[in-house]
Amino acid sequence: MIDVNLINGIALAFEGDAIYSTYIRQHLIFQGQTKPNQLHRMATRYVSAKAQAMLITKMREAQLLTEKEEDIYKRGRNANSHTKAKNTDVVTYKMSTGFEAVMGYLHMTGQIERLEGLIDYCIKIVEEN
Repeated sequence: MIDVNLINGIALAFEGDAIYSTYIRQHLIFQGQTKPNQLHRMATRYVSAKAQAMLITKMREAQLLTEKEEDIYKRGRNANSHTKAKNTDVVTYKMSTGFEAVMGYLHMTGQIERLEGLIDYCIKIVEEN
């Protein structure tokens, strides 16, 4: 068994991207959205780098993250990614990578209740804006 604490920030973000996206897709479908292009367009409100950077900023301002989650966020944000940001600036992209790393970490460590609590918070924030 691999120690999740040793997994690099990019790999955690890779996992987190998939997990967060899956929860958002399910949320939209459960709201009655069924048309693929409409689903995709709506999902970007939640899963774009810009949205994720805004959400992690709000989480940090509200001091929602534990000390460990804050460390994971920074590990993801500061990780040296060899991919370039599409449609956004480097800072926003790095912040969203940190956001995804937190989601991936929570999922990989089996903290599903915590993960779902943060995702519910994110959904609420996006839908209020």
